[in-house]
Amino acid sequence: MKAVILAGGFGTRISEESHLKPKPMIEIGEKPILWHIMKEFSYYGVNEFIICAGYKQHVIKEWFADYFIHTSDITFDFTKGNEMIVHNKHAEPWKVTVVDTGLNTQTGGRIKRIKDYVGGETFMVTYGDAVSDVNIPELLAYHKSHRKIGTMSMYNFGQSKGVVDIGADGNIKAFREKSDFDGDLINIGYMTFEPKLFDYIDGDNTIFEKEPLCRLVEENQLAGYVHKGFWQCMDTLREKQQLEKLWASGNAPWKLWED
Repeated sequence: MKAVILAGGFGTRISEESHLKPKPMIEIGEKPILWHIMKEFSYYGVNEFIICAGYKQHVIKEWFADYFIHTSDITFDFTKGNEMIVHNKHAEPWKVTVVDTGLNTQTGGRIKRIKDYVGGETFMVTYGDAVSDVNIPELLAYHKSHRKIGTMSMYNFGQSKGVVDIGADGNIKAFREKSDFDGDLINIGYMTFEPKLFDYIDGDNTIFEKEPLCRLVEENQLAGYVHKGFWQCMDTLREKQQLEKLWASGNAPWKLWED
Protein backbone atom coordinates (compact mmCIF):
# COMPACT_ATOMS: atom_id res chain seq x y z
CA MET A 1 0.00 0.00 0.00
CA LYS A 2 1.35 3.41 -1.01
CA ALA A 3 0.27 6.78 0.38
CA VAL A 4 0.33 9.72 -2.02
CA ILE A 5 0.73 13.10 -0.34
CA LEU A 6 -0.12 16.32 -2.16
CA ALA A 7 2.64 18.75 -1.23
CA GLY A 8 3.11 21.06 -4.20
CA GLY A 9 0.95 24.12 -3.55
CA PHE A 10 2.10 27.66 -2.77
CA GLY A 11 0.49 27.87 0.69
CA THR A 12 -0.43 31.52 0.20
CA ARG A 13 -2.73 31.67 3.25
CA ILE A 14 0.22 31.01 5.54
CA SER A 15 2.69 33.16 3.63
CA GLU A 16 4.40 34.22 6.87
CA GLU A 17 6.30 30.92 6.57
CA SER A 18 5.53 29.52 3.13
CA HIS A 19 7.60 32.21 1.41
CA LEU A 20 10.62 30.27 2.69
CA LYS A 21 9.46 26.66 2.31
CA PRO A 22 6.53 24.60 0.99
CA LYS A 23 3.65 24.43 3.45
CA PRO A 24 4.11 20.70 4.23
CA MET A 25 7.60 21.57 5.50
CA ILE A 26 6.35 24.10 8.06
CA GLU A 27 7.20 22.68 11.44
CA ILE A 28 5.09 21.51 14.36
CA GLY A 29 7.32 20.70 17.32
CA GLU A 30 10.50 21.08 15.23
CA LYS A 31 9.33 18.51 12.67
CA PRO A 32 7.57 19.29 9.35
CA ILE A 33 3.85 18.65 9.36
CA LEU A 34 4.62 16.27 6.48
CA TRP A 35 6.60 14.13 8.94
CA HIS A 36 3.66 14.06 11.36
CA ILE A 37 1.33 12.87 8.59
CA MET A 38 3.76 10.15 7.54
CA LYS A 39 4.23 9.00 11.13
CA GLU A 40 0.50 8.35 11.45
CA PHE A 41 0.45 6.28 8.26
CA SER A 42 3.53 4.42 9.45
CA TYR A 43 1.86 3.64 12.79
CA TYR A 44 -0.68 1.63 10.79
CA GLY A 45 1.95 -0.09 8.66
CA VAL A 46 1.86 2.15 5.57
CA ASN A 47 5.54 2.92 4.96
CA GLU A 48 5.78 3.66 1.24
CA PHE A 49 5.13 7.26 0.24
CA ILE A 50 4.91 9.22 -2.99
CA ILE A 51 5.17 12.94 -2.39
CA CYS A 52 3.73 15.19 -5.11
CA ALA A 53 6.05 18.17 -4.82
CA GLY A 54 6.07 21.45 -6.73
CA TYR A 55 6.70 24.81 -5.08
CA LYS A 56 10.21 24.79 -3.57
CA GLN A 57 10.34 21.02 -4.07
CA HIS A 58 14.09 21.01 -3.45
CA VAL A 59 13.43 21.76 0.25
CA ILE A 60 11.53 18.46 0.63
CA LYS A 61 14.20 16.48 -1.23
CA GLU A 62 17.03 17.99 0.80
CA TRP A 63 15.26 17.33 4.11
CA PHE A 64 14.90 13.63 3.36
CA ALA A 65 18.42 13.44 1.94
CA ASP A 66 19.68 14.72 5.32
CA TYR A 67 17.24 12.71 7.44
CA PHE A 68 20.01 11.18 9.60
CA ILE A 69 21.31 14.67 10.33
CA HIS A 70 17.86 15.80 11.44
CA THR A 71 17.26 12.82 13.73
CA SER A 72 20.68 11.74 15.07
CA ASP A 73 23.66 13.07 17.02
CA ILE A 74 26.48 14.15 14.70
CA THR A 75 30.21 14.63 15.20
CA PHE A 76 32.03 16.79 12.66
CA ASP A 77 35.72 15.89 12.97
CA PHE A 78 37.75 18.52 11.14
CA THR A 79 41.02 16.93 12.33
CA LYS A 80 40.38 14.00 9.99
CA GLY A 81 39.58 15.82 6.78
CA ASN A 82 36.10 16.97 7.65
CA GLU A 83 34.82 13.53 8.66
CA MET A 84 31.19 13.28 9.72
CA ILE A 85 30.20 10.60 12.24
CA VAL A 86 26.52 9.79 12.77
CA HIS A 87 25.71 8.47 16.25
CA ASN A 88 22.62 6.49 17.25
CA LYS A 89 21.26 6.43 13.74
CA HIS A 90 17.51 6.69 13.77
CA ALA A 91 15.46 6.26 10.63
CA GLU A 92 11.91 5.30 9.87
CA PRO A 93 11.13 2.15 7.84
CA TRP A 94 10.09 4.38 4.94
CA LYS A 95 10.50 4.33 1.19
CA VAL A 96 9.94 7.91 0.04
CA THR A 97 9.65 8.98 -3.60
CA VAL A 98 9.60 12.76 -4.05
CA VAL A 99 8.28 13.71 -7.49
CA ASP A 100 8.51 17.20 -8.97
CA THR A 101 4.97 17.42 -10.34
CA GLY A 102 5.35 20.99 -11.59
CA LEU A 103 5.09 24.46 -10.17
CA ASN A 104 1.61 25.40 -11.38
CA THR A 105 0.07 21.94 -11.80
CA GLN A 106 -3.39 21.49 -10.28
CA THR A 107 -4.14 18.75 -7.74
CA GLY A 108 -5.52 16.34 -10.31
CA GLY A 109 -2.54 16.86 -12.58
CA ARG A 110 -0.17 16.12 -9.72
CA ILE A 111 -1.91 12.80 -9.06
CA LYS A 112 -1.89 11.95 -12.78
CA ARG A 113 1.87 12.54 -12.93
CA ILE A 114 2.65 9.89 -10.34
CA LYS A 115 0.63 7.13 -12.04
CA ASP A 116 3.72 5.08 -12.92
CA TYR A 117 4.95 5.16 -9.32
CA VAL A 118 1.63 3.86 -7.99
CA GLY A 119 1.42 0.85 -10.26
CA GLY A 120 -1.64 -1.38 -10.39
CA GLU A 121 -2.58 -1.45 -6.73
CA THR A 122 -4.99 0.27 -4.38
CA PHE A 123 -3.46 3.49 -3.04
CA MET A 124 -4.24 6.36 -0.70
CA VAL A 125 -4.20 10.12 -1.29
CA THR A 126 -4.12 12.87 1.31
CA TYR A 127 -3.18 16.51 1.68
CA GLY A 128 0.18 17.57 3.10
CA ASP A 129 -1.19 20.26 5.40
CA ALA A 130 -3.46 18.51 7.90
CA VAL A 131 -3.07 16.02 10.74
CA SER A 132 -5.61 13.51 11.94
CA ASP A 133 -6.14 10.28 13.86
CA VAL A 134 -8.07 8.59 11.03
CA ASN A 135 -8.12 4.83 11.59
CA ILE A 136 -6.39 3.70 8.39
CA PRO A 137 -7.20 -0.06 8.65
CA GLU A 138 -10.86 0.73 9.28
CA LEU A 139 -10.90 3.09 6.29
CA LEU A 140 -9.29 0.49 4.03
CA ALA A 141 -11.69 -2.22 5.19
CA TYR A 142 -14.63 0.05 4.40
CA HIS A 143 -13.18 0.85 0.97
CA LYS A 144 -12.81 -2.84 0.12
CA SER A 145 -16.31 -3.62 1.35
CA HIS A 146 -18.17 -1.44 -1.16
CA ARG A 147 -16.00 -2.21 -4.24
CA LYS A 148 -16.14 1.29 -5.69
CA ILE A 149 -13.26 3.17 -7.34
CA GLY A 150 -12.84 5.58 -4.46
CA THR A 151 -13.53 6.37 -0.83
CA MET A 152 -13.24 9.88 0.58
CA SER A 153 -12.90 10.62 4.29
CA MET A 154 -15.29 13.28 5.57
CA TYR A 155 -15.42 15.23 8.78
CA ASN A 156 -17.88 17.54 10.48
CA PHE A 157 -15.64 20.50 11.20
CA GLY A 158 -18.47 22.18 13.05
CA GLN A 159 -19.59 25.75 13.22
CA SER A 160 -17.01 28.29 14.36
CA LYS A 161 -19.51 30.87 15.67
CA GLY A 162 -22.63 30.93 17.76
CA VAL A 163 -25.79 29.75 16.02
CA VAL A 164 -29.08 31.52 15.36
CA ASP A 165 -32.09 29.23 14.89
CA ILE A 166 -34.71 30.68 12.56
CA GLY A 167 -38.19 29.35 11.88
CA ALA A 168 -40.01 28.86 8.58
CA ASP A 169 -41.85 32.13 9.22
CA GLY A 170 -38.56 34.04 9.25
CA ASN A 171 -38.66 34.75 12.97
CA ILE A 172 -35.60 34.06 15.13
CA LYS A 173 -36.36 31.25 17.53
CA ALA A 174 -33.21 31.10 19.63
CA PHE A 175 -29.56 32.02 20.04
CA ARG A 176 -27.34 29.17 21.16
CA GLU A 177 -23.76 27.96 21.27
CA LYS A 178 -22.44 25.84 18.43
CA SER A 179 -22.67 22.06 18.77
CA ASP A 180 -21.21 18.99 17.04
CA PHE A 181 -24.34 18.80 14.92
CA ASP A 182 -23.73 22.17 13.26
CA GLY A 183 -21.73 22.49 10.06
CA ASP A 184 -21.36 20.37 6.93
CA LEU A 185 -19.22 17.34 6.21
CA ILE A 186 -16.02 18.34 4.43
CA ASN A 187 -13.40 16.45 2.43
CA ILE A 188 -10.35 15.94 4.69
CA GLY A 189 -8.23 13.84 2.35
CA TYR A 190 -7.34 10.35 3.57
CA MET A 191 -8.85 9.05 0.34
CA THR A 192 -8.48 5.52 -1.01
CA PHE A 193 -8.60 4.70 -4.71
CA GLU A 194 -8.25 1.96 -7.25
CA PRO A 195 -5.89 2.61 -10.21
CA LYS A 196 -8.95 3.15 -12.42
CA LEU A 197 -8.97 6.67 -10.93
CA PHE A 198 -6.27 7.81 -13.37
CA ASP A 199 -8.75 7.44 -16.25
CA TYR A 200 -10.80 10.24 -14.69
CA ILE A 201 -7.96 12.79 -14.73
CA ASP A 202 -7.14 14.59 -18.00
CA GLY A 203 -3.90 16.45 -17.29
CA ASP A 204 -2.05 19.21 -15.46
CA ASN A 205 -4.96 21.65 -15.44
CA THR A 206 -7.40 19.22 -13.82
CA ILE A 207 -8.55 20.22 -10.35
CA PHE A 208 -8.99 16.89 -8.61
CA GLU A 209 -11.77 18.08 -6.32
CA LYS A 210 -13.91 19.17 -9.29
CA GLU A 211 -14.31 17.11 -12.47
CA PRO A 212 -12.73 13.77 -11.38
CA LEU A 213 -14.57 13.53 -8.05
CA CYS A 214 -17.80 14.84 -9.59
CA ARG A 215 -17.64 12.20 -12.33
CA LEU A 216 -17.10 9.49 -9.74
CA VAL A 217 -20.15 10.74 -7.86
CA GLU A 218 -22.26 10.78 -11.05
CA GLU A 219 -21.26 7.18 -11.76
CA ASN A 220 -21.87 6.09 -8.15
CA GLN A 221 -18.18 5.22 -7.77
CA LEU A 222 -17.29 7.34 -4.74
CA ALA A 223 -18.15 6.35 -1.18
CA GLY A 224 -17.88 8.48 1.92
CA TYR A 225 -16.19 7.44 5.16
CA VAL A 226 -17.18 9.65 8.09
CA HIS A 227 -14.31 10.28 10.50
CA LYS A 228 -15.45 11.19 14.03
CA GLY A 229 -12.09 11.65 15.73
CA PHE A 230 -9.57 14.47 15.37
CA TRP A 231 -8.67 16.44 12.24
CA GLN A 232 -7.09 19.86 11.83
CA CYS A 233 -5.67 21.61 8.81
CA MET A 234 -2.88 24.20 8.90
CA ASP A 235 -4.05 26.86 6.48
CA THR A 236 -3.16 29.86 8.62
CA LEU A 237 -0.58 30.95 11.18
CA ARG A 238 -3.27 30.79 13.86
CA GLU A 239 -3.98 27.15 13.04
CA LYS A 240 -0.25 26.37 13.12
CA GLN A 241 -0.07 27.92 16.59
CA GLN A 242 -3.05 25.78 17.71
CA LEU A 243 -1.26 22.64 16.54
CA GLU A 244 1.97 23.75 18.22
CA LYS A 245 0.10 24.21 21.49
CA LEU A 246 -1.42 20.73 21.25
CA TRP A 247 1.97 19.19 20.50
CA ALA A 248 3.66 21.03 23.36
CA SER A 249 0.97 19.80 25.76
CA GLY A 250 2.14 16.22 25.25
CA ASN A 251 -1.39 15.19 24.28
CA ALA A 252 -1.54 15.84 20.54
CA PRO A 253 -4.55 13.79 19.34
CA TRP A 254 -2.84 12.74 16.10
CA LYS A 255 0.25 11.36 17.88
CA LEU A 256 -0.58 7.67 17.95
CA TRP A 257 3.01 6.44 17.87
CA GLU A 258 5.47 6.01 20.73
CA ASP A 259 8.72 7.99 20.81
